[in-house]
Amino acid sequence: MNRMGVIAMIRVTIFNEFYHEQHNPAVRAVYPDGIHRHIAQFLGKEADFEVRHLATLDMPEHGLTEEVLADTDVLIYWAHCRHAFFEDKIAMRVQQAVLRGMGLIMLHSAHGSKLFRLLMGTNCGLAWSLDGDLSCRVCVVDHAHPITKGLPQYFWIEEDEMYGEPFGIPQPDEQIFITWYPGGEVFRSGCCWHRGRGRIFYFSAGHEEFPVFANEYVQKAIINGVRWAKR
Repeated sequence: MNRMGVIAMIRVTIFNEFYHEQHNPAVRAVYPDGIHRHIAQFLGKEADFEVRHLATLDMPEHGLTEEVLADTDVLIYWAHCRHAFFEDKIAMRVQQAVLRGMGLIMLHSAHGSKLFRLLMGTNCGLAWSLDGDLSCRVCVVDHAHPITKGLPQYFWIEEDEMYGEPFGIPQPDEQIFITWYPGGEVFRSGCCWHRGRGRIFYFSAGHEEFPVFANEYVQKAIINGVRWAKR
């Protein structure tokens, strides 16, 4: 809220490949309107958020035009299997927007995107599996961080793809979550960096075959992440 008593709105854009929902009936059953619209729905309940744009891979310029980025305080980015189809020039455009101060939240397999690799300067590879017990415990390791505000010591996700170390990222500026899986794997699942004037939050939750984004604590982490990423 500013000095005039008016709520300062955070302008959010959500990018989703929107491929699985259109081509995989199992995913469509979980997110019939697309992951981007599901995220927009719970973000829209926050009084200080305004979801200004929804962008998908098949839109011209992937929906991430210069005008859209100029109208965005925080970009949420979900991607999985179509990284190669994302245009290099658009990835560099978004990178520059982050360096100028736009906040960025990268979800789940967005670690493999051209954009994330550009910003990290590494290959961002990791171990993964969809076998066995896919429940996981997300542990908060920094209770003083704004993204963990209101979260318990740990919370469970009923089913999610297993991500494991080694995770080919540069040392995070802030480590806030570590996830444990019943098979014994652990993963740096919540990491933050500063790049130029921008803030980046990577959160590994969100495999498309499971209703991870319906989890109240996952939603809370994303909501807190948006507020943190907005400078």
